[in-house]
Amino acid sequence: MKKTWIIARHEFTTTIRRISYILLTISFPLLGLLGILIYQGVTQWSGEGPPPEELKIGYVDETGMFDKYTSPDGVVFMLYDTSDEARAALFNEEVSEYFVIPEDYFATGLISRYTTKRELELPRVTMALVEDFLVANLLAGEVSDDVLKRAQTPLLPISTRLDPETGEVIPPESEFAAFGLPYIFALLFMISLFSASGFLLQGVSEEKENRLIEILLSSVSARQLLSGKVIGLGAAGLLQIVVWLATAVIFAAIASATILPLAGLTIPIGLIVFGIIYFILGYLLFAIVMAGLGSIGSTARESSQWTMIVVLPAVIPIMLIGLFIANPNHVVFTILTLFPPTAPVTAIMRLSIASLPTWELLLSFAILIASILGAMWLASRVFRTFLLMYGKRPSLGEIRRYIREG
Repeated sequence: MKKTWIIARHEFTTTIRRISYILLTISFPLLGLLGILIYQGVTQWSGEGPPPEELKIGYVDETGMFDKYTSPDGVVFMLYDTSDEARAALFNEEVSEYFVIPEDYFATGLISRYTTKRELELPRVTMALVEDFLVANLLAGEVSDDVLKRAQTPLLPISTRLDPETGEVIPPESEFAAFGLPYIFALLFMISLFSASGFLLQGVSEEKENRLIEILLSSVSARQLLSGKVIGLGAAGLLQIVVWLATAVIFAAIASATILPLAGLTIPIGLIVFGIIYFILGYLLFAIVMAGLGSIGSTARESSQWTMIVVLPAVIPIMLIGLFIANPNHVVFTILTLFPPTAPVTAIMRLSIASLPTWELLLSFAILIASILGAMWLASRVFRTFLLMYGKRPSLGEIRRYIREG
């Protein structure tokens, strides 16, 4: 056991001194700090700015019935007798655009709009103002002011989301919390997970390629070597994810108080606790598999090609981010929460916006732990069999045979 901890301490200290590890660890805090400073700087330097100019829209009324309510809030509708006068006003920049209400408007509902700007689609805000102007004049004298106001704004919805299990009201969340947090946390979690386990694969394959593994195995057993590497690199990865989670909590508190679009943004406590648990379990699973793959390849480059077997299933939750945003409790994500290779990333995505049912958490943990034990048994046989095998790339049939006989 003492030799295992010596190897673990060596791997931990070596990893945290790597320039790539240090840069990756501090990159998230630096980017977060830079984002807050840029927002604060832009907000202060821009100041309040000049008051917005009142929008002026010209129109030609060939029906003679649209001469009221020409100055609602934020816009002035300027009446012109002819299209030529309105066109001249447009070119002289007296109005931003103009429209013509033809004589047969009541029969067709068509109006002709003219502007000098290039537009891919009709501006929604301007068209809403024009519609309000038309409705106000059509109903002038026919209904009360209250009815007219409600006709112009018939709907002001207040949407409330209820918990499907308890029926309780779920507090409203910002758009960033609903759409940004799952993606960001899943991405950071996956980067830390695969960087730590990737270091393990790289170290094992390089030590095998340069024959250093022969010297190591003369002093320690294959199990001690594997356990020490997994523990040491796992501690380095855990340190990295703890730094990122702590930074996220601090920046969330600062951003919610200083950045208006992020007001009310909080990091759920469950995300911190279960995030660490899922990282440990996910790392153990991927690291053990990576170590086994590293021992099979004859070179570091060849071993790295095997990583696609592990990486591709793990990124499935990221690929399904569109479906996740629409329905995070879809049965697909329940399955991915229970499937070991995708469980850590999927759980982090779901925990970033809501809590998971207790049965899902317990079953997910149980399946992950069972998978880790199975992977450890399998990897130890692979590790012991292929670690000293040089110059030959074993086939899948040979790998199965050696594992069965190991």
